[in-house]
Amino acid sequence: MAKCDTCGNEYDKAFTLTREGRTYTFDSFECAIAGAAPHCDHCDTPVIGHGVEKDGQIFCCARCAEQERVTGLRDRAG
Repeated sequence: MAKCDTCGNEYDKAFTLTREGRTYTFDSFECAIAGAAPHCDHCDTPVIGHGVEKDGQIFCCARCAEQERVTGLRDRAG
């Protein structure tokens, strides 16, 4: 059995995820989000969908980017 990197649970149906050259082991998607998802540079929310980014900073939405004085980002093209 594999051990979850986030919660330490040993689980026979664990899975691995590789991000930026590092491989993680998780027992659930919740642990994968907590352990490997990027977090918004303003509100610290895990970014599990399409965030916005500029110059190496990532945000969950354009509003959070604006709060950090990052301009020119939109949540949706249109």
